[in-house]
Amino acid sequence: MEVTRLFDFPYYQLQKNPLSKALNTKKNGVWEGTSTQEYIDKANAISRGLLRMGVQPNDKIAIISLTNRTEWHICDIGILQTGAQNVPMYPTISQEDYAYVLNHSESTYAFVSCTEVYGKIAAIKDQVPSLKKIFSFDELGECANWQEVLDQGADTSNQEEVEARKDTVKSEDLATLIYTSGTTGRPKGVMLSHKNIVSNAISSTERVPTEGDDIKSLSFLPICHIYERMLTYLYQYRGVSIYFAESLETISDNLKEIQPEIMTAVPRLLEKVYDKIIAKGADLTGVKKKLFFWAVDLGLKYEPYGQNGWLYERKLGIARKLIFSKWQEALGGNLKVIASGSAALQPRLARIFNAAGMGIMEGYGLTETSPVVSVNDMRNRGFKIGTVGKLIKDVEVKIASDGEILVNGPNVMMGYYKDPEKSAEVLKNGYFHTGDIGEIDSEGFLKITDRKKEMFKTSGGKYVAPQLLENRFKQSRFIEQIMILGDGEKMPAALVQPNFEFVYDWVKKKGIEIGANDDITTNKEVLDRFQQEVNEANESFAKWEKVKQFRLTPDVWSIDDGHLTPTMKLRRKIIKGMYKELYADIYGHEPS
Repeated sequence: MEVTRLFDFPYYQLQKNPLSKALNTKKNGVWEGTSTQEYIDKANAISRGLLRMGVQPNDKIAIISLTNRTEWHICDIGILQTGAQNVPMYPTISQEDYAYVLNHSESTYAFVSCTEVYGKIAAIKDQVPSLKKIFSFDELGECANWQEVLDQGADTSNQEEVEARKDTVKSEDLATLIYTSGTTGRPKGVMLSHKNIVSNAISSTERVPTEGDDIKSLSFLPICHIYERMLTYLYQYRGVSIYFAESLETISDNLKEIQPEIMTAVPRLLEKVYDKIIAKGADLTGVKKKLFFWAVDLGLKYEPYGQNGWLYERKLGIARKLIFSKWQEALGGNLKVIASGSAALQPRLARIFNAAGMGIMEGYGLTETSPVVSVNDMRNRGFKIGTVGKLIKDVEVKIASDGEILVNGPNVMMGYYKDPEKSAEVLKNGYFHTGDIGEIDSEGFLKITDRKKEMFKTSGGKYVAPQLLENRFKQSRFIEQIMILGDGEKMPAALVQPNFEFVYDWVKKKGIEIGANDDITTNKEVLDRFQQEVNEANESFAKWEKVKQFRLTPDVWSIDDGHLTPTMKLRRKIIKGMYKELYADIYGHEPS
């Protein structure tokens, strides 16, 4: 069969490679597997139940889950089969944004995961006149359970109506509304068709090595984001069993339990994994410590395809056997590929993890492109450190005169929901204007240099690309987050959120008395040490790009407090507003 709509994926899997454990969620300490057939049967029950509840084609139904789980996918397929569209929402957004998204989409029903999410939606339900009822996946008592919908669909007598609805859904039809988290302003509802996502999933399969039997994946990035969601369709297409991590905190344990061959990650998570590994190595002594850092130094010089010569490859083989094999064990032991996206990956991480035999393959895309535009692939010499790989099949990119990346292909969105003006701004002459600056080299590899909107010019007329600086500075174990300032100012400067865990450990070893985060931001010895880190990072940049001053913040930058978007990007305008006094201390005036 040919897959043309999102709900075709499980049926394709049933025909080509039926699994006894297609979807797996841990409940009460036990992994519960759902077979391909059970997945389809329950999705059909959801469809039948929704039809009996009066759901019409083009109705919008929200799904909001704190963690990835089997129920989400069953509801996804069940909703789409009725001709309705699902509206996945970030669970961590504010109540105000909950109300906005539900009202803007005119969602008629909502499925939620747990007490925390239900509490947020219940608080604003009265503000959403279109919302008829809420169902929860967990047994909550105060909320109707999703089992009610399954029970309504237990009678199969209206399955013919479900089939008729499915037949009316075309590949070009709207499948989902994904509200972008946005660094400024209200979220925009990205309209993605079945064709947008199906084409992207199938084209991306060529870049993800999933050959073999009993291939397992670990899913933990937010399923409401198109990146993880598209990959779960890809896994279904390729017969890969999907295991849903219990939480961010349990990823390490889940990796050891499941021993997956593939997983996805964002650079911030990989940075944390690397920092923890290095911290453990620093605690070693004697020969073991020397051997550990010999392997690390070797790994940081890694180039693919034996470019460093036979002697390097021989040493790398020793390092993998003695040191890197332990890194692999910590991540389950079987991990072959880590697909990295959502933000720029530090080249050193690509080097060290690939040297260790765990292939980080960085890609590039946006919600508006469903999402993948390009991705690295170790096979067929398709991997180049410092790039986001070659374009996937059927996707075209051209670089505008100002360096902006323009994308055309079956993966480009239909537009922004109820917003023809913003749609017209970015969809011009057949191309989606990404707002990213980049270049394609002579071998066809795409390289991203910065966000067009985030580049700024100092008062001296020099352009500064903040992401390039920020990525370099975050290589310091002292720095957790950093935001480069300087738009219209005489010099670049930085607001820095220290890696408090590491800094507290450092001051303890130095015998420095520190009582709280505020003390860290003002302590002279700490500031002098940070200055060393800044000086070292500055060496990588031209005179006009160097960070001349910095200020430490006492807060941990978080999604909940508004510093970061749900995909861990900086909310630059908000951060600047939060630290007006620090900004004024640097430049002599508050930000404009």
